[in-house]
Amino acid sequence: MKKWLSGILAMVLILSSITAALAGGEKQKKRKQFRLGVEVLLEDRLDLIKGKRVGLITNPTGVDQRMNSIVDRLFKQPDVELTALFGPEHGVRGSAQAGQYVEKYTDEITGLPVYSLYGSTKKPTPEMLENVDILLFDIQDVGSRFYTYIYTMALAMEAAKENGIPIVVLDRPNPISGTKVEGPVLEDPYSSFIGEYPIPVRHGMTAGELAKLFNTEFGIGAELTVVEMEGWKRNMYYDETGLPFVLPSPNMPTLETALVYPGAALIEGTNVSEGRGTTKPFELIGAPFINSTDFAQKLNALNLPGVTFRAASFVPTFSKHANVLSHGVQIHVTDRKSFRPFETGLHLVKMIHDLYPDKFQFRQPNSSGISFFDNLTGNGSIRAGIESGKSIEEMKKEWEPEQERFMEVREKYLLY
Repeated sequence: MKKWLSGILAMVLILSSITAALAGGEKQKKRKQFRLGVEVLLEDRLDLIKGKRVGLITNPTGVDQRMNSIVDRLFKQPDVELTALFGPEHGVRGSAQAGQYVEKYTDEITGLPVYSLYGSTKKPTPEMLENVDILLFDIQDVGSRFYTYIYTMALAMEAAKENGIPIVVLDRPNPISGTKVEGPVLEDPYSSFIGEYPIPVRHGMTAGELAKLFNTEFGIGAELTVVEMEGWKRNMYYDETGLPFVLPSPNMPTLETALVYPGAALIEGTNVSEGRGTTKPFELIGAPFINSTDFAQKLNALNLPGVTFRAASFVPTFSKHANVLSHGVQIHVTDRKSFRPFETGLHLVKMIHDLYPDKFQFRQPNSSGISFFDNLTGNGSIRAGIESGKSIEEMKKEWEPEQERFMEVREKYLLY
């Protein structure tokens, strides 16, 4: 009996080892099949930067598949002279909170100067580029128009053009897939650093594709090279690439955050908490004046595709309603392929507006009559529509023609 059990146990261990080996082999195969722009650059296209003084625009997401920082890899590369680092919002090492200005400093690891591209200086100046022959951009985007990194990239392209130097964009995946486009196209009077160009809220493009579109359609005219990924398909979500998720900013901790962000971020334009100061930013939505049970029931009654709302209470540790008990919902995406984040976000805003007209507020308009909410939506008509009682479907019909026109333009710049 003991011999029989020992034999069975040995067989189980052998099968487990074979299974683990096969799984490991599949991971290795997947890693070889999929390559990021940074890996293609360093393995196949080093000629682009060889013997040149390189200025690198990056942040903690600028890593290869083994989590090696592009800063460290380039600094150790004997054929490349890395001379300057440029940090977007949150900085090169990701140590700054949203909206926090980071001044020029020296990187502790490399000893290189680090210039901030956020705050008063969003575009590299000629002085910053004095010791630079070529600019490199390698930052993970999240797929939403109002995420600032793509405008850091665009302004760097402008600076490259103005200073007569080339710029190389190392491409990375759109984490919420590259097939879906949603929301209104930004109108010119509402442009800002959270929306510089007329693109929809969910644009369905990679940073490299956007760079090509910006460069041609909006007249930047930089000497641009996009180093494409290998093995990425448009319908892939980030977790289907095999890449570990490195948070692009302090309040974008997971892929789930990125999924809800194109709509949940609209809450930032109101007096309701978007969950900053909690462990679930943009997934938790609430305010002290909301009845969470009633709110969740009414939202679920809308039967919005791919999403369920759970009544939730939370206490933000900073930002809106800091240290005050707030009530609302947690957004649970149940089917990301049918989920429409922007429309879902509009329903959230409209529902709170309609349920609590005396307590809900949009952020105050500036001297031009433009609210931060308008900057997020890219127009003034949606806020006006909510205030006048329009349905989401009525509003959607107004923005769809421009979205269709964008789709035609977008098609010319798709790389995958």
